[in-house]
Amino acid sequence: MTVGGWLPATLAAIEPSTPSARVLRLDVPGWAGNLPGQHLDLRLTAEDGYQAVRSYSIASFGPGEQVELGVDEVPDGEVSPYLVLDARPGDAVEVKGPLGAYFVWRDDDPSPVQLIAGGSGIVPLIAMARARALSDSAAPFRLMYSVRRPDDAMYRDEIDALGDDVDVTWAYTREAPAGWARPAGRVSQDLLRDAAWSPAQSPAVFVCGPTGFVETVATALVALGHDPARVRTERFGG
Repeated sequence: MTVGGWLPATLAAIEPSTPSARVLRLDVPGWAGNLPGQHLDLRLTAEDGYQAVRSYSIASFGPGEQVELGVDEVPDGEVSPYLVLDARPGDAVEVKGPLGAYFVWRDDDPSPVQLIAGGSGIVPLIAMARARALSDSAAPFRLMYSVRRPDDAMYRDEIDALGDDVDVTWAYTREAPAGWARPAGRVSQDLLRDAAWSPAQSPAVFVCGPTGFVETVATALVALGHDPARVRTERFGG
């Protein structure tokens, strides 16, 4: 899939996801389709001509001219507050993509897959889970999703409905549900050892989230014996 120039896009539908996040569907005439895990650049242009560009992971995959994004508001950000708080169906933006060929899952890889997300890092990983569900692949999937509290989980209902396609582990860092067996806390080396695929199974590992989260998880995985070349990461923030 090749990348062209900027394409005009229209916000077709907007749905709440969490108190601070939205799912946006964009109609993008000329969109070439994308692989699960890829991202795009989105550009806003103000009335005075000022432009702001940000990169967003894509929750959808495959052919078609509608693209789905999951956007979490970044306090004091230039683009995400507009997309989460102010954007309405019919608003115009521009996109460029798809971008990235490294952080993608391909259904011809039979390896076990370990998805590890922090916060809105779930977006490209939900695309991979969706692709797995609709493919003929027999690759076993596991997902570990770290969020502060239960209501901070994007795509929660869809994740809960994954059923036998994906083995899901939730990690709550600030507040766990009442009666939850594991106390609230960050993803640790012990949790990765207990809930993720073992290094002996040579899984393809995809880790996405804030920079600190990704670095901590990737370091722990390598310490457990995972091949660094099999641990693919995508991060955002400072």
